[in-house]
Amino acid sequence: MILGRRDYKLHHQFKGKSVLVTGSSRGIGRTIAEAFLSQGAEVAFNARNANELKRVCAAHTEGNSIALDGDMSQPDHACSVVERVLAAFGKLDILVCNVGSGRSVPPGTETHDEWVRVFGLNLWSATNVVEASRQALKKSNGAIVCISSICGSELVPGAPVTYSAAKSALNAYVRGIARPLGRDGVRINAIAPGNILFEGSVWQRKLTEDAAAVEEMLTRDVALAKLGSTEDISNLALWLSSPASSFCTGSVFVVDGGQSRS
Repeated sequence: MILGRRDYKLHHQFKGKSVLVTGSSRGIGRTIAEAFLSQGAEVAFNARNANELKRVCAAHTEGNSIALDGDMSQPDHACSVVERVLAAFGKLDILVCNVGSGRSVPPGTETHDEWVRVFGLNLWSATNVVEASRQALKKSNGAIVCISSICGSELVPGAPVTYSAAKSALNAYVRGIARPLGRDGVRINAIAPGNILFEGSVWQRKLTEDAAAVEEMLTRDVALAKLGSTEDISNLALWLSSPASSFCTGSVFVVDGGQSRS
């Protein structure tokens, strides 16, 4: 398995668009933010770690990007980040809710505090920023993309129950909020990735520890018998944010190489 970033073709289909990608200092979120940036958009990168964000944005000498630190699981932080986007760009056209983490306790060992922590990361981080940005997106007839997981609709053996429940709730939120948002001219969809490989991911660690076991799992459980890339997710995020998907809302799009059975 070789890690690496692909060069995006600069079609600039998002030139003049303002984009906020939460949780974009690494992994899937960073690739999505960089994809929008490469296609001409003004992009706000967001994460909790201000220094890490600054390093990411400093790597982009071309294009218009800003670094906005903030914890999206906190409503006041979400409002502050959206306000700073509007102050910098004057509008918001596209929101990508990527904050999330599958790291939690083993099934059967959940506690109240862990439920609160995991739901904050994987559900409230999206609902808070959608609420904070709703009026701005109404003005621009904008689009929202939430990054979910196949764990939200598929029983994945060994996956934390807290994470699976939070992502299931996120999927229900996307389906349920689509109608009221639609009345405002705003579309919302979710992407449910399967096993995605990137630097620092759990799959990079598993490959280092036991590559043969990973290959066995892929052959047994995944139709395409491979791990996905962050670009597989960013390509769909771009499409769901573009006029090409203008009749799509309230849907959850699975990108898992054919792993899901339900």
